[in-house]
Amino acid sequence: MIPLGLEQRADARDEAIAEAQRRSATVAGALTVASGNDVVRRAVQAAGPGGQAPVVHGMDAATDGAKATPEDVAEAASGTKSVVNDVDGGVVYLQPVRLQSATAVIEVFVPAGDLGGANWWLLIGLTLGLVIASVIVVDRLASVAVGSARSLVQAAMAVGDGDLAVRVQPSGPRELAEAGFAFNRMADKLVTSRSNERELVADLSHRLRTPLTVLRLDADALDSDDTSVGQFSAAELDRRRTIRRIRQAIVTLEGEVDVLIKTSRKVVEQAAEPEESVCDASEVVRDRMVFWSALASDQQRPNQVLGAHTRIPVPLPRAELAAALDAVLGNVFRYTPQGAAFEVAISRRDGYVALRVDDAGPGIANPDRALARGMSDRGSTGLGLDIARRAAQQARGSVSIDRAQLGGASVIMLLADAEATPRTVSRFGLVGRLAREPGSRRWPRQRSNP
Repeated sequence: MIPLGLEQRADARDEAIAEAQRRSATVAGALTVASGNDVVRRAVQAAGPGGQAPVVHGMDAATDGAKATPEDVAEAASGTKSVVNDVDGGVVYLQPVRLQSATAVIEVFVPAGDLGGANWWLLIGLTLGLVIASVIVVDRLASVAVGSARSLVQAAMAVGDGDLAVRVQPSGPRELAEAGFAFNRMADKLVTSRSNERELVADLSHRLRTPLTVLRLDADALDSDDTSVGQFSAAELDRRRTIRRIRQAIVTLEGEVDVLIKTSRKVVEQAAEPEESVCDASEVVRDRMVFWSALASDQQRPNQVLGAHTRIPVPLPRAELAAALDAVLGNVFRYTPQGAAFEVAISRRDGYVALRVDDAGPGIANPDRALARGMSDRGSTGLGLDIARRAAQQARGSVSIDRAQLGGASVIMLLADAEATPRTVSRFGLVGRLAREPGSRRWPRQRSNP
């Protein structure tokens, strides 16, 4: 502020002196042409009216109103350059003019008011205004940054307390906005990671049902464990009690697996798309039926495999397809009576592969409810069909439930054909109907009349 005031004062003085020099030059021009009193008077009047009129020294013209002292005038006349001297009330500008017979000195008085000065009150007001405006702008910017940082801290504390649904709205400076985006990505990764962990635990738990089913069926094939009726030797009593303990242990283990599946149920849908791979669905069916046909033989279950003699590739990892097939067949052995027949068939058509599992059991009364994860009308976890559904969706397909020709349930996993040529979806035929009704896909089959 102080340098600005001093600079303003110096500029005002220079302008006043320049104006005095201009007026002096006007009179000097008139003197060089003619030196008569009338010419001098008209030149003086033209240069500055009133008290600001120049005064000419060294001629017969009147010098009323002169401010310069005789010494200042003599000094200016002896030189060739103009002189600026301080006098009472301002300064005088003295310019010597060489005439033929003498030297005239033109005096121009500049009042102190014209010399100007710094308008300190205006500068102080301007400075205060700038300071206030700067404080307001900085406060607004700081409030945005502080608000963004505070919301980020609160969201981080919420995540630390277990609330993975919290997100922040990125705002504020670039660095804080980038931190907000990074926080949201981290929270999404945490949700996906936790969901995948629960899904993995639930799926692994459900896969335990396959050996548990075999173990339970083997235990059921053992002799009776009843010791309350009849007379038995000590060895026979010990054997029957052992059979009872085995069966009780199997029931307990199945209950623990059920609890593990229910408590590990997926909270949110898996966000990331699984990595696509290709396997031979026919080979998977043949391999898994080696195991299940042996178990079916123990229970006198008629069974057959159809269509698994040729290679049929599907865009699904082999382990995922095997787990889905095991889950469906495990339900057949678990929820249908011993001796109930079942059939596994695979076929391909219109760019899709149908993997069908039919049984001769009681069927499924509510297919839509059975396809929902955690829902079942038979007291199970409902995870078996959900494993099949997710596997089918991973292969760009779906799962549907129908009435089987054998009389029971028919679970159809519709998978994309890995070797199918991409084609435009038609509004007619199987592919067009699947595109219009993705939630109710059915594999068309001819039914025999009852």
